Amino acid sequence: MGKMDLEKVLDLAIAEELAAHGLYKELASKVKDQAAKDTLLFLAGEELSHKDLLLAYREGRLEAQGLGMKESVDARIVESFGTPEWDPGWGLKEIFLAAARKEQISHEFYVELAARHPAGAVRELLLKLAREELSHKERMEYLYANTAFPQTDGG
Repeated sequence: MGKMDLEKVLDLAIAEELAAHGLYKELASKVKDQAAKDTLLFLAGEELSHKDLLLAYREGRLEAQGLGMKESVDARIVESFGTPEWDPGWGLKEIFLAAARKEQISHEFYVELAARHPAGAVRELLLKLAREELSHKERMEYLYANTAFPQTDGG
């Protein structure tokens, strides 16, 4: 696959944010634990705000500096963005683990995109998104650990 222009990469990132939003909403409707449900609904909202920021960036509503839409971005980033085939038979621990991996991929995407920008508001925005995705990964790993290794009466 060589290179993709930035607009295609941003379109893919927007689609991934929407997919993550849908995933978190669906998971929230299935979990019984209120803390897990609240976390998933919070993350769903975060993914929508990321989509809005990416749309604003793509449409030129953010600071004018940065990459032009004709700049190429190495597709190795995009290759890692594939959405896994979700198995309806997965339990919560598998879902939380897969979601953590998705958040890691999103984090890496934003870090790589930020590295291609000069210092300034757009770069800082992309680094902020990267930090938020890493925070989401941490939350998914926490939910995974609590689901896969529940606390027992013995400690």
